[in-house]
Amino acid sequence: MSRGVLQPSQQKLAEKLTILNDRGIGMLTRIYNIKKACGDPKAKPSYLIDKNLESAVKFIVRKFPAVETRNNNLAQLQKEKSEILKNLALYYFTFVDVMEFKDHVCELLNTIDACQVFFDITVNFDLTRNYLDLIVTYTTLMMLLSRIEERKAIIGLYNYAHEMTHGSSDREYPRLGQMIVDYENPLKKMMEEFVPHSKSLSDALISLQMVYPRRNLSADQWRNAQLLSLISAPSTMLNPAQSDTMPCEYLSLDAMEKWIVFGFILCHGVLNTDPAALSLWKLALQSSSCLCLFRDEIFHIHKAAEDLFVNIRGYNKRINDIRECKEAALSHAGSMHRERRKFLRSALKELATVLADQPGLLGPKALFVFMALSFARDEIIWLLRHADNIQKKSTDDFIDKHIAELIFYMEELRAHVRKYGPVMQRYYVQYLSGFDAVVLNELVQNLSVCPEDESIIMSSFVNTMTSLSVKQVEDGEVFDFRGMRLDWFRLQAYTSVSKASLGLADHRELGKMMNTIIFHTKMVDSLVEMLVETSDLSIFCRAFEKMFQQCLELPSQSRYSISFPLVCTHFMSCTHELCPEERHHIGDRSLSLCNMFLDEMAKQARNLITDICTEQCTLSDQLLPKHCAKTISQAVNKKSKKQTGKKGEPEREKPGVESMRKNRLLVTNLDKLHTALSELCFSINYVPNMVVWEHTFTPREYLTSHLEIRFTKSIVGMTMYNQATQEIAKPSELLTSVRAYMTVLQSIENYVQIDITRVFNNVLLQQTQHLDSHGEPTITSLYTNWYLETLLRQVSNGHIAYFPAMKAFVNLPTENELTFNAEEYSDISEMRALSELLGPYGMKFLSESLMWHISSQVAELKKLVVDNVEVLTQMRTSFDKPDQMAALFKKLTSVDSVLKRMTIIGVILSFRSLAQEALRDVLSCHIPFLVSSVEDFKDHIPRETDMKVAMNVYELSSAAGLPCEIDPALVVALSSQKSENISPEEEYKIACLLMVFVAVSMPTLASNVMSQYSPAIEGHCNNIHCLAKAINQIAAALFTIHKGSIEDRLKEFLALASSSLLKIGQETDKTTTRNRESVYLLLDMIVQESPFLTMDLLESCFPYVLLRNAYHAVYKQSVTSSA
Repeated sequence: MSRGVLQPSQQKLAEKLTILNDRGIGMLTRIYNIKKACGDPKAKPSYLIDKNLESAVKFIVRKFPAVETRNNNLAQLQKEKSEILKNLALYYFTFVDVMEFKDHVCELLNTIDACQVFFDITVNFDLTRNYLDLIVTYTTLMMLLSRIEERKAIIGLYNYAHEMTHGSSDREYPRLGQMIVDYENPLKKMMEEFVPHSKSLSDALISLQMVYPRRNLSADQWRNAQLLSLISAPSTMLNPAQSDTMPCEYLSLDAMEKWIVFGFILCHGVLNTDPAALSLWKLALQSSSCLCLFRDEIFHIHKAAEDLFVNIRGYNKRINDIRECKEAALSHAGSMHRERRKFLRSALKELATVLADQPGLLGPKALFVFMALSFARDEIIWLLRHADNIQKKSTDDFIDKHIAELIFYMEELRAHVRKYGPVMQRYYVQYLSGFDAVVLNELVQNLSVCPEDESIIMSSFVNTMTSLSVKQVEDGEVFDFRGMRLDWFRLQAYTSVSKASLGLADHRELGKMMNTIIFHTKMVDSLVEMLVETSDLSIFCRAFEKMFQQCLELPSQSRYSISFPLVCTHFMSCTHELCPEERHHIGDRSLSLCNMFLDEMAKQARNLITDICTEQCTLSDQLLPKHCAKTISQAVNKKSKKQTGKKGEPEREKPGVESMRKNRLLVTNLDKLHTALSELCFSINYVPNMVVWEHTFTPREYLTSHLEIRFTKSIVGMTMYNQATQEIAKPSELLTSVRAYMTVLQSIENYVQIDITRVFNNVLLQQTQHLDSHGEPTITSLYTNWYLETLLRQVSNGHIAYFPAMKAFVNLPTENELTFNAEEYSDISEMRALSELLGPYGMKFLSESLMWHISSQVAELKKLVVDNVEVLTQMRTSFDKPDQMAALFKKLTSVDSVLKRMTIIGVILSFRSLAQEALRDVLSCHIPFLVSSVEDFKDHIPRETDMKVAMNVYELSSAAGLPCEIDPALVVALSSQKSENISPEEEYKIACLLMVFVAVSMPTLASNVMSQYSPAIEGHCNNIHCLAKAINQIAAALFTIHKGSIEDRLKEFLALASSSLLKIGQETDKTTTRNRESVYLLLDMIVQESPFLTMDLLESCFPYVLLRNAYHAVYKQSVTSSA
């Protein structure tokens, strides 16, 4: 078709520009990924690094684009041709697609030239913008292609493999090869190529003189104009933000600089003839030192422009301009952009604050929001681009520690737009139907000429807007004005060609009005797309971990650290459907970065909380009773007034001094920690959750999990358990520290909406078990181990005794002093603290461990009984025959061992009774009603109740710390001992004989020097008073297991024991009877301890007068010895 009869309306310029621009971005994404793959040794096609193919690849590249298949270097290629075809097809056909894209662009540019299209960014915005975008995309694509060093090798390898397989080259290869050669220096080639397009391109670029200089102002000019301020003119606050060039107001500065730089390089001739063009060119060159081609691919403007112009005759002046602009950019651009960012931080903060308070202003002032987002995004992108790619620079201008604050306010504005979208919809639906439709209708009516096609489109615009109503918004109807916007784009194309009946150049008001209407439609149906267009920061997906670390290190900026995880939600918007393979890579990176940022924020908060807890634990420790001894001592021993002049010890600071302040300027370390924590917690609490690539992240959960882990480690750490020296913290001191820690953790709820009770439940419940969820030892296992292996072992060794009067274990004076004071770990307050820490579960574990030790002692006792079974059987029936008993007693072996083992069992049971009593006291405070119900239940079990049912009740009672007639834990421990080789009858007999053995062995205790009863401690120093508990508990457990009568067996024991002890009264040897009275008292203790025996029964076996005389004797002896 000749140019004379070219029908512009049939050329579909709008459609072609839309499709080619989208395809161009897709092609850029694919070429970029090929370049990155070729630059990565792991992702590079294996054929390019295969040693066997090295000579073939070199030969192909050297001869490119010529094809010579008969060379010897290609022998290896023959073997792998099918694999090469298969694996390099994607690369090869991507290059073919680039060539086809180039053909389509060249064809469209020629059509635009032929139609003599009028371009003006302020009038036909969409047409001009898409035209300039296409040229920049095309230029960028060809430059990126030339940067793939392996392009000749890839194309050549594929074609040779094709030639060897099919006998001929690929049909696209000759043109593709030629294109690769032609575009070795892409800009130089394109400068020649664009000579015929320079008129259209220069017109489009020069139309920017009304827009670009206005956008590229200094921060002071912005400040003087009170840019973006809603409160500078309160009277006009409700007036809609208007402009003749609405879409130009939020147009990306970065995009405009690319248009100007690349555009004037391609049509450089106009720089010599048009001052406006030269002014734009210089301004762009002074603003930046480099441009972003695509993502992290950079184009150094001044060097490239100078290299291109240096070979053109008569361009010395232009080269001088470039050098001057380069110096200006290096010396002033950094500080100018730094000041802009500083201004934008305060401007966006004000805007976000006002809109949060009055979201209704989002209607009239929507333009301000998108301008603010676009301005801020441009400054952030400029900084990222220049920070890593400029050599000569003042570091301060290119390192912005406050970048997080700017991103944060951007995110706040984005959140307002998303949250109050319906508010904006209501406003602009009414604006379109009530104002825009009326004004447009008047404009159309006043047109002198309006062809039929244009008239139909205009009328459809008016009808579409008139039909809108607020009810549609209230009903949640989905709006879609894409058709209307595309019609306006088409209309721009129809009315911008040279011979159009209705020329847009002559009706600028119509163009400006329609551009405003298009903005208003976007406020109704395309808010999300507008946010992406003006504030997408997916460029960050390359590297910004360093900025995040700087943000966390600066306390004043840590409150904005959430902006980095929020930016991760942008990453997926940089993907394109023409390159689906990178979606997973970018998605995974967004997830890993978001996870890393939230994790680091939680760790930082956790560390601050830990430091605060440490400080509070130290302060809490100062209030412990042990620290007041010195103060009391000083008060008691206060010197007289005359002696006050002498220098004494410096007075110790009392707890609470840290709270006294001389003035408000005094800042303590604790103040700093609290300030830093509140700032960071603001960030963690900013959003309840965020969605990144269809994954939901909850920042607060990160903090919760870190607090759980740290609290667990801290509790175990505060026990200060040293396995080598067997040292451990007193339970009361640990409890004080844990409470201080918990108080601090509870205060976290003032900063962050987290359920700290859940943390306590998870951690403290785990500490009541033997191991925590990570398999690490807990305080339960540490304290159980210490009490068993350290305290009770020293009792067995005779270094510690149980004092019933004090209800505690006390150190005995020995040659080797112990490293700890037993009383400080076993008195009633310490046991209560232990019960608070371990809880019922932990105390149950402690009981089970104690019972395991008792069961091992009982097992040994049974062995001793078996060894003496015949003698004991005879003694059981001969207790009323003194001579025979004396003879049989001499035949017994291991008598001392039996008593010692029974004493050990008694000591363990005494310790357990202390622990159980403490547990009962603690539970009575926490759950008094429940404990009283359990107690009532236990006290009212009918005697005839089945033993299994009774044991269940006892188990419940024991768990609540209540004493039981039969210890369920002991029954469980001993019942697990049943031997397979021994019959139940035999087991029962051994149990009976064990009681006999203990009963007949008791007189031997009288000969022991340590068996003397001490009224002060209500016991014996060698712990034999513990036998009373051991005998009763063991008898009750054993005869419950073997289903015998506990009362009968204990009566039998009492008869044997009293008979044996009465014999001591007839002894004349003072050595064997030295502590006879003290041993007599054991009978009274056994009866007092037993729920099954009574004093009447004892009276029938052992005269009470002997007991009374025994008590009198030991008390008299005690008074004598103390005197």
